[in-house]
Amino acid sequence: MNANKINSLGAYLSDNFGQSSNRAGVFTVPKDLNRPRVRTVKSGLFNFADKYRGKYDSSITVAQKYYRSVSGYNDELLWAAAWLYQATNSQYYLDYLGNNGDSMGGTGWGMTEFGWDVKYAGVQTLVAKFLMQGKARHHAPVFEKYQQKAEYFMCSCLGKGARNVQKTPGGLIFRQRWNNMQFVTSASFLATVYSDYLVSAGRNLNCAAGKVAPSQLLAFAKSQVDYILGDNPRATSYMVGYGNNYPRQVHHRGSSIVSYKVDPTFVTCRGGYATWFSRKGSDPNLLTGAIVGGPDAYDNFADERDNYEQTEPATYNNAPLLGLLARLSGGHGGYNQLLPVVVPAPVEKKPAPQPKISPAPQPKITPAPASTSAPIAIVQKTTASWISKGKTYYRYSTILTNKSVKELKDIKLSILKLYGPLWGLTKSGNSYAFPSWITSLPAGKSLEFVYIHSASAADVSVSSYTLA
Repeated sequence: MNANKINSLGAYLSDNFGQSSNRAGVFTVPKDLNRPRVRTVKSGLFNFADKYRGKYDSSITVAQKYYRSVSGYNDELLWAAAWLYQATNSQYYLDYLGNNGDSMGGTGWGMTEFGWDVKYAGVQTLVAKFLMQGKARHHAPVFEKYQQKAEYFMCSCLGKGARNVQKTPGGLIFRQRWNNMQFVTSASFLATVYSDYLVSAGRNLNCAAGKVAPSQLLAFAKSQVDYILGDNPRATSYMVGYGNNYPRQVHHRGSSIVSYKVDPTFVTCRGGYATWFSRKGSDPNLLTGAIVGGPDAYDNFADERDNYEQTEPATYNNAPLLGLLARLSGGHGGYNQLLPVVVPAPVEKKPAPQPKISPAPQPKITPAPASTSAPIAIVQKTTASWISKGKTYYRYSTILTNKSVKELKDIKLSILKLYGPLWGLTKSGNSYAFPSWITSLPAGKSLEFVYIHSASAADVSVSSYTLA
């Protein structure tokens, strides 16, 4: 393998590691990614990409016509390092972000776009999270510069920055004519994530126009989703199959050909293009849920199959939208993205003097779903509810707080009457333990886990723990 191909492969691996993380939609890491073998593979890929640097389209030259790497590979390397730190908590990747932030553009580029090629805004947002979590350590001055650039991007989306994104008369972000919607969904996703980071940290957004409440970022993201789904000058939904007025001639081979279930006649590759793809009629095979490229800079849209710039669907349009819709469905309650956090000490109220009376027999008390046991406090609350197929489902958020002055280790929780999925803990036999990404809980800190089921709150209690 020649050096050029090695360089290209290195950039490809780095790029696609980051892409796979972005496609997750939410800035969280599945527990399986922390298994020793997976960690070894991930670090090996990263080291290879970092050692053999180069752009993949330097050797795969045909890609330059369609998917040219404009930003180079530095943003991909920082992007991968940020996600690897999120997944492994390894100091190596934190140091990589701190030591290379300036030289690789992470702290220098003020962006007004985020997409599959240019990932700096995503890197800056994720590193800003590490800073607000208190994880930056001696890299704090560098991480603060990452955060400044993250907020530069957020402010530009709101129209309150030193340089702002272009928008159509109807209010949609506009970056380019060919598949503009990728920039809309990606930017809106970042805005929702950063809004929750700010709420969790108790901060406002610092823009050139002044301080901005985090809720404005969430409102901005909602406005973009509303536009996509039909609240726009054309009253057109750019999600295929949603609403009454949506694209009927999508630039997509499978959608343009009649379903096998309707007509089992064999269709050749050339026949599929000449007979089906080139016809002017509506799609016989509806590509339900696909987000197309969208309107031009003036909210105009031509629903024609050969108009690939506007009617072509793409996975990188839909992927950020999934996380975005999931967050917006939760309303404005706010989600703490920065846990563990310091929980304010409760205000002690002295009881009023009571007359002395003989103690009455005490009834037997049934353990409550949320409990406070010695140095550990557990508080549950319902954060969302919805009806599906006639059944009401509830989302419960549970906060476990270490109220002691020591570090909490080896905790085992008993969770009874749980009838649905749970996130944020690791199942260990009949008990639940810390999630894979933490091994202990410092004094005064909290962790959150959530579950969903169609019943009242589960019975959560502490079975055992160690204070060290």
